[in-house]
Formats: sequence, C-alpha cells, structure tokens
Amino acid sequence: MIALVDYGIGNLRSVEKALQAAGAQVCLTADPKRILSAEKVVLPGVGAFGDGMAGLRERKLVEVIQSLSVKGIPLLGICLGMQLLLEVSEEMGEHAGLGTIPGRVRRLPKSGLKIPQTGWNQLSFASGIPLLDGLENGCYAYFNHSFYCDADADSDVLARTEYGIEYASVIGRDRQYGVQFHPEKSQSVGLQLLRNFVERC
Repeated sequence: MIALVDYGIGNLRSVEKALQAAGAQVCLTADPKRILSAEKVVLPGVGAFGDGMAGLRERKLVEVIQSLSVKGIPLLGICLGMQLLLEVSEEMGEHAGLGTIPGRVRRLPKSGLKIPQTGWNQLSFASGIPLLDGLENGCYAYFNHSFYCDADADSDVLARTEYGIEYASVIGRDRQYGVQFHPEKSQSVGLQLLRNFVERC
C-alpha cells in the first residue's frame, strides 16, 4: 500500500492514476497513522513552496514526513514535493522546508530561456540507480517549474537536467527520493520510474 499524501496541493488524481497504472495500491490520505503504516509514501505537489509547507503544518504532517527516513519508509516527492524535502526555499521570501535532504531551493536564473521551464527535457544519469532502472541516459521527461533544488551533497544528486544551468532533477538519500519533473505526465518514462519506486526502492 502506498500512501499518497493529501495536504491541499494539486494534481492528486492524476498521480493516483499513474501509481495505479504502475501496479500500486494507493490510499489518498492526510491521516498521520495511515501514512506511518504505509509501505511507501508519495508526496506530490504543484504551486508555491510556502503554501505547501503551510498545508503540511495545518494537517500536522511535518514531523510525520520527517520521521519516514528514520523509520526506513521510502518516500517519493514529485515536483513541489521534491522541493519540500530540502532545508529552505527562496521562493517569495525564505521558507523552512522538511530538511530531510540538505540543500536550498533556488530560482532558475535568467538565461534567455523562458521561465517557468515548461515542457520536455532530458535526464542525465549514471547506471546502477534503482529508481531509474530501465531508463536510458538522455531520456525525456515533462517539467513545469521556476525553481530548482540545489542539493549540498553531490552524492544526493541522482540525475541532472540542463536549462540555462545544470541542476538536480532527481535526488535521493536514505530511501527519500525527489523528482523535479512530473512522472504522471511523462508517458513511458514516468510510468517506468513509478514502477521502479513501487517495486525496487
């Protein structure tokens, strides 16, 4: 059973359908007990960082999500859900995050490219990463974001993407993973990644 965390931030239904297509039994919930009893947890999200953290605080889920790594429960953060894993975000002021992966969320710099980055872009990664098993280096995924994760440790960066700068598009530490792109919109690449999370992580 995978707990899909409902903290008042968007696109839950499309993520739920994608997880089901990947072979998961999904429970959409904001109940701390159900989250902590799940085999795995997915933290989705679109929108602003501050709103996301406010939604978690209102539902008393901050410490619940932070405790997953200690308990060894795998977590996948998607888009905003990935950014929330870091320590702090610079989006519309400075906001504290969950801090399960060290680093900061920064705005994509001006480079002549349109911001937000919206559309397909490539993933660059090494082999031997269970979350990315079965995917080809250079495969394309669907992105929609204005901010990126600047992880402190290179060892936490599992894949990179170039858009004006090279940034971390997949991160992971202690069975806590984050993807900046939307697997639910990334067709076969997204489905394979979700299947990997369900079966291998």
